[in-house]
Amino acid sequence: MSPTDDIDRERPPQACQPESATVFDRPAPAATTGATPVWLRWLQHWPIERRVLAGFGLVFAGVLVITTVSYRNTNTLIKNSRLDARSHEFLDLLDGVAVALADAESGHRRYLVTGENSYLIPYRNAVDRMPEYFRYLRELTADAPAQQGRVNFLEGLIKKQLEAEAAAIELRKRKGFQGVRQMALEGAAKRELATARGVIAEMANEENRALRRRVAESAESTRSTILLLGVGTLLQFVLLASVYYLIRHDITERRRVAAELRRRGELLEAANKELEAFSYSVSHDLRAPLRHIDGYTALLEKSAGPALDEKARRYLQTISESARRMGQLIDDLLVFSRMGRAEMLRTTVDLDQVVKNVLHDLRHDLHGRAVSWTIEPLPQVQGDPSMLRQVLVNLISNAIKFTGTRSLAKIEIGCDRSRPDEVVIFVRDNGVGFDMQYAGKLFGVFQRLHRADEFEGTGIGLANVRRIVHRHGGRTWAEGAPDKGATFYFSLPIARASA
Repeated sequence: MSPTDDIDRERPPQACQPESATVFDRPAPAATTGATPVWLRWLQHWPIERRVLAGFGLVFAGVLVITTVSYRNTNTLIKNSRLDARSHEFLDLLDGVAVALADAESGHRRYLVTGENSYLIPYRNAVDRMPEYFRYLRELTADAPAQQGRVNFLEGLIKKQLEAEAAAIELRKRKGFQGVRQMALEGAAKRELATARGVIAEMANEENRALRRRVAESAESTRSTILLLGVGTLLQFVLLASVYYLIRHDITERRRVAAELRRRGELLEAANKELEAFSYSVSHDLRAPLRHIDGYTALLEKSAGPALDEKARRYLQTISESARRMGQLIDDLLVFSRMGRAEMLRTTVDLDQVVKNVLHDLRHDLHGRAVSWTIEPLPQVQGDPSMLRQVLVNLISNAIKFTGTRSLAKIEIGCDRSRPDEVVIFVRDNGVGFDMQYAGKLFGVFQRLHRADEFEGTGIGLANVRRIVHRHGGRTWAEGAPDKGATFYFSLPIARASA
């Protein structure tokens, strides 16, 4: 027996209700019948099964229409979003070209005045990077012939500008400052530079106009989708009102899911606020106690210094140094936490020297330990010195920590230079290792593969390693086996040699 059989047995009294109401409540049955639309009276003669099927059929048709239009509008939004991303990348590249030109021109004029070769670094960087810039610009304007024509024209102007500056450099070398005096005051290829800046501004304005057009189109598409969804929702509500009991449980479940999503959203917002509060706490609340420790240690040493023996004074010095070092670590942590908003320092970093400094700082952790070190020559790379130092501190500290159960710890630090565009640094140890099926968790925040009573740590060190290396444009990964040691790798782009 189907649910509709029960409904049919309940409906006959209701089906007769209009006639009963006409007899007892309405004095003019003919008028009432005439006021009822023909289609409604015809629909009232349908059994409940046909009404339900008709309702679902209309709902399906409405959903089909809404889906079709929404799919079209969504495709428009996706296409515009992709084009917007490309436009933003195009504008960023234009800014990069403009900045490189300005820096090259400024450094070039300083060189003409002073003859100091270090001022030519921005010019040489511009010479190296311009082909790559314009290759990307041509790719981004592949479907915009007008913009691509401007790109080609701009490339010719910049080429002339750089050639003129190269000629001025040669003239400066041969004839000294007097030979390029006028160029030093006015700049080489002044007309080409001004025209190039105008072309860059014109390209940027054109791309911004295209962005605004797509934004307007996306907004209109969104409004039409929302309106259509609103009308469709209202229509479906009217159609489904007669069969609401069939989907009542589904509605209840949907409400529960919506409430759960809202609750999780509130928890996420609270967690974000807690992270902000933690940042402020680290910035302010933790610094004051460290200053007190350092200050009162100095006062204690000054007031009680003569009465203290050498060991006690060494203790005080260790406390003071540790407080200052912890303060520096907190500052580094804050700088790193703002890494996504602040500009990262880019300079040449000698990894050999960084490793030496790290090992010197970690020498106290090796007291009483037998460690066999194998350290290969490491290259110079471009990056932030303090961040790369933190990467090596974390990896080497991990190697020292997880080889603590070995009578002879073997730690190897080396590099692989076989790739043309990057150098791979690795830290290998013969420690406890890990199961490769959990390798994906290694670089997650607060992810640990060993119990806290086995090895100390918070589980954030490798997460910091991954964030720093990714900020430098590199990759991180690891290999290992239980009780057979582990190797942690990170890659960095190879530093371009200065011309």
